[in-house]
Amino acid sequence: MGFATTIGKYQLGRTIGEGTFAKVKVAANTVTGQLVAIKIIDKQMVIDNKLMDLVKREITTMKLLDHPNIVRIYEVIGTKSKIYIVMEYVSGGQLSDKLSYLKKLSEGDARKYFQQLIDAVDYCHSRGVYHRDLKPENLLLDSRGNLKVSDFGLSVLRKPGDLLSTACGSPSYVAPEVIANKSYEGSAADIWSCGIILFELLSGYLPFDDRNLMNLYRKISRAEYACPAWFTPSQKNVISKLLNPSPTKRITVAEILEDQWFQINYEPSIGIGHDEWINSDDVKAAFDDIGGNMAETEETKSPNFINAFQLIAMSNDLDLSGLFEGEDNVKQRTRFGSKHSIHETIESIEVAAKDVRLSVEKMNNSKVKLHEARKLTGYRSHFTGSAEVIEVAPTHCMVVISRSAGKLTMYSEFCKSLSSLLKEKSVSSTELQKSHTAVVSDGEEVQQIQRSTEEDVNAHSKEPLRGYASS
Repeated sequence: MGFATTIGKYQLGRTIGEGTFAKVKVAANTVTGQLVAIKIIDKQMVIDNKLMDLVKREITTMKLLDHPNIVRIYEVIGTKSKIYIVMEYVSGGQLSDKLSYLKKLSEGDARKYFQQLIDAVDYCHSRGVYHRDLKPENLLLDSRGNLKVSDFGLSVLRKPGDLLSTACGSPSYVAPEVIANKSYEGSAADIWSCGIILFELLSGYLPFDDRNLMNLYRKISRAEYACPAWFTPSQKNVISKLLNPSPTKRITVAEILEDQWFQINYEPSIGIGHDEWINSDDVKAAFDDIGGNMAETEETKSPNFINAFQLIAMSNDLDLSGLFEGEDNVKQRTRFGSKHSIHETIESIEVAAKDVRLSVEKMNNSKVKLHEARKLTGYRSHFTGSAEVIEVAPTHCMVVISRSAGKLTMYSEFCKSLSSLLKEKSVSSTELQKSHTAVVSDGEEVQQIQRSTEEDVNAHSKEPLRGYASS
């Protein structure tokens, strides 16, 4: 392996991951010879994208944690233009990669990874850290096949019992109480995600999966899933306890540790408890020269990116029908975003309907029926449809237009008219086809959108490189 550039006592080698404004390189410690991974973050991008809090939080949280099943941060080095985060090098890749070619794991392997995940989560919770984005992509494997939790960019540090209000995570792994936009306990939410991961390891697929995001959330909220035929009674028992939609009735870490299925061949991993607060001098030094360039208000302003529904609301002409519907239904439903209140959006719908000679019949404050203003007796193909406005924030709504019957041209004209009235910047649906995560944060937490292709990242994402993989 060839090494060239030197940063401190580390010689940088090949790039093993690359994202929008950060990359990860393997490096060698010139003193000990130890291989490490170094995440290189562009300071100017941190400033431009208002991500100082996000980067600082991930660094500080990971420095706080010292556990065999959690990726370690050794130190942080700052130069005039870069931040170098020196981390433990984990060579085995993501657990999701292993799943992709094995489809499902043996019971023994699945239990081993689940045991190590629970040990790591238990340790995090004991330190007041709640991950909030547990999924196979954020679980790395070392050369010995041991699991390492990474990517604490969405984590939060709270006292035990403190409730959280941030709706964040990956849609297929997020807990029902998080979707409900209510205060929730971080520990219970993390346990739900662990349950999703265990189900996926044993079955090879997700318990809750739907191309329609609303349907997906409905299934999650009701815990509507079915175990495959090969699941044993013991596996079904622990899964049902993990995926209990009621957070107060959901199994706890302490109860998981006592479960008979979990206890088979269990070898506990012990983390180190720090009596004193971690030394964050290197973190402060790495950010010192950019801290003065950012006004305090810049760190606490409303972030640029919000959750999946608010993303839709910010983008006019955002038709996600291809993402949410089958090909045969693409022409029956369209979604738009509106940066207006529900009342103002309904008014726009009424104006757009009038423009194309449609009548509007209000069903409630957020939904209307649409039909041709002049019905012809005996004419069976007259236009009928509906428009529903879903509020995601006081001035952010998602508009769902449905066509039940009638002329496609009239439907298209109405959508075009409404599109013009909402007066928002257009975002094509093709740019979002591969979007798989959207998160929202409150207070000083930074929001981000995770993309699965580099093109999508360059177009939409403003997050740092997470774990070792490019985002």
